Amino acid sequence: MGLCNSTIGDSERVNRWRLTGIVALRDCKLKIFPNQVLELEASVRTLDLTNNKIDDVPKEIDKLINIQRLILADNHIERLPVNLGKLESLKMLTLDGNRLTSLPDELGFLRKLEQLSVSRNLLTSLPETIGRLRYLKLLNISHNKLESLPDSIGGCFSLEELQANDNSIKHLPLSICNLNCLKSLCMDNNNVSQMEGFQDFEERRKKKFDKLIDSNVMISSKGLDEGIDL
Repeated sequence: MGLCNSTIGDSERVNRWRLTGIVALRDCKLKIFPNQVLELEASVRTLDLTNNKIDDVPKEIDKLINIQRLILADNHIERLPVNLGKLESLKMLTLDGNRLTSLPDELGFLRKLEQLSVSRNLLTSLPETIGRLRYLKLLNISHNKLESLPDSIGGCFSLEELQANDNSIKHLPLSICNLNCLKSLCMDNNNVSQMEGFQDFEERRKKKFDKLIDSNVMISSKGLDEGIDL
């Protein structure tokens, strides 16, 4: 890609990043998180480092205080720094295709987060603090090693789409019935046994969605990378 043809420290490119707020470094064979990006601090609004070989997210990530979209898919990341929770403007966090075994409790401090995608990792559990994400609309946890969902999931009152295919989930917490905005619940290839009250919840959810169809109002999920200027 064109942005990778020059060195990371190219002044003209760094100035363009500062001007637009968009840093796109996909497919650049990066092995470390670029310091030049961190030095831009409050200027960065979107950072896309998809498909590199980065294995560590530095604690200095909290310098990007105005970042709204952080896309780190298809890298080698094994853990996330607790300072990630200081990115209070973050709306989208994409970590698909890494080597994460857990998520920090500080994830719950991302109060403005609307989309969280951590599919194709090695997660065995989700932090209870995920229930603090009141504005979360999309949660993609497919293709992990989860056996359950935290009871706090019911606190994600704005959740519209929950993708949890290809895990080892055995039961759903009763609190999932609190997700009144939920339009799509994907649980293929799990070991879920139906919980008490879930059938009533499913019927209410389907009726609500059927009304939207009858009114010719179809709400579909947008691609997580839509609108990114590469």
